[in-house]
Amino acid sequence: MPKELKFVLLLDCYGELLTIKQREYMELYYCEDLSLSEISEPQGITRQAVRDVIKRSEQILLETEEKLGFAGKISALRECLENLKSVSAECSDRQISSAMNKYINKCLELI
Repeated sequence: MPKELKFVLLLDCYGELLTIKQREYMELYYCEDLSLSEISEPQGITRQAVRDVIKRSEQILLETEEKLGFAGKISALRECLENLKSVSAECSDRQISSAMNKYINKCLELI
């Protein structure tokens, strides 16, 4: 998973654990794809200050994911469901039932 996408997913899962400023800078940087300069200028702070906030926020999100693992489970669940969708499109009725049960069980284990 690309680094940018990883932090967008982590921000979705754990963004409420960040301060308002941390969450705002992360959203501007990762979701709105603004540069450090584009974020810092309206705030009247340096690019380095924005970078420091973003790096600290990334660390908080990564540590939280390491402890809780929700984002990883969500990604795995999404992959399971995509596999289920493709299998159901390719198989006969009996095969669909068997394959669906396999992936459904895998998804339930992840929850």
